[in-house]
Amino acid sequence: MKLATVVAASVLASSGLLTSAWADEPERDHDDSRKFSFALWGDMPYVTPGTPDTQSAKIGPLIADINAAHVAFTIFDGDIKSGSSLCENGVYSTAIGYFSQFRAPMVYVPGDNEWTDCHRKNNGSYNNLERLNYIRQTMFVSPVSFGKKPMALEHQGPLGGLYAENTRWKYGDVVFVGLNVPGSNNNLVKAGECISSKSVRTQIECDADTAEYLARDRANIQFLHDSFAKARAEKAVGLMVVIQADPGFDWPETETVDERTLPGLEGYTAFLAALATETAAYDGQVVLVHGDTHFFKIDKPLYGQANLLRNFTRVETFGSPNVHWVKVNVDPRSRNVFSFEPMIVPGN
Repeated sequence: MKLATVVAASVLASSGLLTSAWADEPERDHDDSRKFSFALWGDMPYVTPGTPDTQSAKIGPLIADINAAHVAFTIFDGDIKSGSSLCENGVYSTAIGYFSQFRAPMVYVPGDNEWTDCHRKNNGSYNNLERLNYIRQTMFVSPVSFGKKPMALEHQGPLGGLYAENTRWKYGDVVFVGLNVPGSNNNLVKAGECISSKSVRTQIECDADTAEYLARDRANIQFLHDSFAKARAEKAVGLMVVIQADPGFDWPETETVDERTLPGLEGYTAFLAALATETAAYDGQVVLVHGDTHFFKIDKPLYGQANLLRNFTRVETFGSPNVHWVKVNVDPRSRNVFSFEPMIVPGN
């Protein structure tokens, strides 16, 4: 960590405005120091050009509902806009404005709509990698989270630079990891899929996107491995990984089809294999959180019915047009450590 980062974190800590990335105990407003709750949301608001904006007005009530719940922190799992709207700079500043309204720390994980899909004509024909760099230089330039009371985060890369968006923190007896694993096949462009009437992307740009995917996938897997190592070393009872993409798990109810082998999901294969290996070697509970497909869901999809990975749970959060959130309760003494409540915001 650079000296300037250390100084900034020290100033915030001394002012009482900073929660440590490796805090041993939850905030004091929780009665039981071993229990805490936090919030998950993402994939909103979606505003499509030429159609009425029915969602932006719902974000305020959602934020107020989360603030009223007195959660320890909040995590946004990607997609600050729709996949058919412009990737202009104002979109990112608007999101920062929303994130800054949370009373507790608010951690942001990037999604595909704010960078991997920006090459599309209806997104403004941006260069994907330029938008990714803009996100890093705009939304990951601080050692702390968003929110009125920010929380210190570990970043995989230098602030504002390569892989700064991959973050990690510990709260209570749980390790949390945010990884840049977005939709649209994780930015992998397969042969023959580059040129499209919906995009002005060139083959050179597609090759650069694929090279970016390969390097970031390796970095993600390394950060994941290091996070499990930390969790084991500190005897953490749980580890949560938050990404944006729905990686396309196999559905056991479709016995003759393995959805993991379908086209357009190859970009997640190595990551899921690493996650499965690490989870199997970990004694605690593991939760993968994602958005992308907008259906609230809790299941255990890794492997199949015959060899269930018992300590693994997947949670998919609400998304447009359903502007709601998920409350996660953590009790280190419970069998599953994590429990989940869908929180339907009144009026939304």
